[in-house]
Parts: sequence; C-alpha cells; structure tokens
Amino acid sequence: MDQNSILKGTTTVGMVCSDGVVFAADKRATMGYLIANKDVEKISKIDDRMAVTVAGSVADAQALVRIMKAEIQLYKLKRGKGMTVNSASSLLSNFMFNYKFFPFYVQILIGGVDEEPRIFNLDPIGGMTEEAFVSTGSGSPIAYGLLEDNYVAEKPIKENIGIALRAITVAMKRDCASGEGIDLVSITKAGFRKYKREEVKKLLEQVH
Repeated sequence: MDQNSILKGTTTVGMVCSDGVVFAADKRATMGYLIANKDVEKISKIDDRMAVTVAGSVADAQALVRIMKAEIQLYKLKRGKGMTVNSASSLLSNFMFNYKFFPFYVQILIGGVDEEPRIFNLDPIGGMTEEAFVSTGSGSPIAYGLLEDNYVAEKPIKENIGIALRAITVAMKRDCASGEGIDLVSITKAGFRKYKREEVKKLLEQVH
C-alpha cells in the first residue's frame, strides 16, 4: 500500500509530573499532503488510570487500542486487580515485536499512575524505553526544543500542563502535518481526566 494513502497522526507529548502524567496531542490526520481529518483522537483511555497516545497510522492505532483494552480487562477478571503501567507497556511491546517483519506504522506512548507516575515510549517494532518527558510524530523535533528547556520533573501537573500545551502549539506552527487544535489529558491516582475544549482554550490563554 502506498504510504500516502494511510491516515497518519503527527505530534504527541507525554510528561511525568510529581502527582501524575500529562498527555497532549494535535488533532490532524494527513494523507500525503492532504489534510484527511481535522478531529482525530490520538489519546485513548485504556484503563481507569492509564492511557496511550499514537503518532502514525490511525487504523493501526485503533487496532492496538482495542487489543490493549481487551487484554487489560481480561487481566482484571483473572487476577482481580489492575495491570501496572510497566506490565501493560511490556505486553504491548511484546505484541508489536511479534509483528516486526510487518510492523504497525505507529509510535506509541503509554503511561499512567499505579504506585508512581510512569510513561513508556514504544517504537514500531516494540522497542521500549521509560521517559520523563517525550514527544512523537513529525512535529516532535520542534516540541522537544521547548520541552528540553522548560520541563521540570518534580513539578505538579498544574505547573507542567502549560508546557505540554506550548510544546504542541509550537509544533503546529512549524510542522505542516500538525494542527486543528489540541487534546489534553491528565492522569492522577484520582483517575483519568480529559480536558474540555473550553478548558484547553483557557489554559492556552494563560501560558501565552
């Protein structure tokens, strides 16, 4: 299949904070030089305190999210407790590695909170690294410039969340494959929170 015919995601950011994790992503999907969709969900809740972000093929992303949701629910039924972020990341890493000769066209961030906040970065063939802050997709080199200068690990979500938004914003300004607004999620021990469009707009006004 021609790569230009595949719907793709573009810029995502993940940050570990003192009290949880933050994920942010743009909403544009491209097909070659065409903007194919302006409202793609690139951050998916897979458990009460766990989520994934995906840059790459939308179809591959959707398939992997469905698989992870099912595996996590099966684990709960069998063990009577939730899967840890590390275990979920390892499971997805092993699954993707098994398809390394026909890889999924994705780069995934998986993170959340169990005993502590954690984020893992997975490449298309299952390579897994734990990160304090990370960005994926075509706009990631631009986002990294801002993250490197501004991220502070021991700060809480309320102080770091603006940095995640700014990182996506600068990527959208310089990367033609990123745009159409920002999805924003935070995860703490209290659970998963997706910010409404109005909340994101207000937060952006505060950081500019």
